[in-house]
Amino acid sequence: MKPNTFSIAVLTALAIALFPAGLADEGFSIKETDFGLTINYDGELVTNYIVDQANKPYLWPFIGPTGKPMTRAYPMTKVDGEQFDHPHHRSIWFGHQNINGFDTWLELRTGTEKNLDADKLAAFKKKMGRTVHREFSQIDANEKRAIVKTRNDYVGSDGEKLMSDERTIVIRKSKNQVVIDFDISFIAEYGDVQVGDIKDAGLSVRIPSVMALKEGKGGRILNSEGVRDGDTWSKRAAWVDYHGPLEGEHVGIAILNHPSSFRHPTPWHVRDYGLFTANPFGFNSLDKSRDDKTFTLTEGTRFLMKHRIIFHKGNTEQAKIAQAFERYAKQ
Repeated sequence: MKPNTFSIAVLTALAIALFPAGLADEGFSIKETDFGLTINYDGELVTNYIVDQANKPYLWPFIGPTGKPMTRAYPMTKVDGEQFDHPHHRSIWFGHQNINGFDTWLELRTGTEKNLDADKLAAFKKKMGRTVHREFSQIDANEKRAIVKTRNDYVGSDGEKLMSDERTIVIRKSKNQVVIDFDISFIAEYGDVQVGDIKDAGLSVRIPSVMALKEGKGGRILNSEGVRDGDTWSKRAAWVDYHGPLEGEHVGIAILNHPSSFRHPTPWHVRDYGLFTANPFGFNSLDKSRDDKTFTLTEGTRFLMKHRIIFHKGNTEQAKIAQAFERYAKQ
């Protein structure tokens, strides 16, 4: 299947074909596909883990507790009323703009849409890196949760392997929430690797356009320190919640940064137009009053990013995000 040919209708039809009515197991189920994995709950699509449509794996769409998609559909498909900016913002993903000088945040499409001249486009391509799916090391599902473990390589445009990662993704569902535990262990498997202090890096969600603060339709941002809206950008916090209207209901997405996670409490690259990123790599690049935190991960060592993403009904208080963090922090 060629890039950017997915649509929600196609994926829903695929899910129905794979899990016909009356045959789907209760609870979670996972099916391997030609593009990665499809994860269902009671036969209904929750998300897909897509490994071959971009220079990095990503989850899309992600169906929240109201049964509606809770991440932006673009650039996988176009939906009326959405923003069509930043084609490298793929629903739920990890990227980094400077791993040994290579960029897995942007994509080739980002450069081509800027209409760069030939020399600049060649330089852009030379910096492009990839996060290459190596294998699914575990796939398991039951009535309570779905578990996916993957191994990936970070590769430069010259084909050189830079480092690797191991991801553990656990999805649970309740009446009012769908929760992802998303852990990434980064490993200097192929030698020392320099990891830059950079603004565009981290674990990200691109929220539905209508929920964005900038749209002025009721979207709000709140962090664990009581900081609100645009002032949350670049601030360090244990959690951030981005909530707003979605098809007649008020819903939200909270990202919780576990105390054991690298450089907790993380800085947040959370923007009024809808980008929502936990970025422990962005210190001086987000706030010039802070020291540059570029570092070298020495061969054979690793570090861990550990987060919980809560797709919830209601606002921050109604979803009890502060209490959810207290429980998560004790795990």
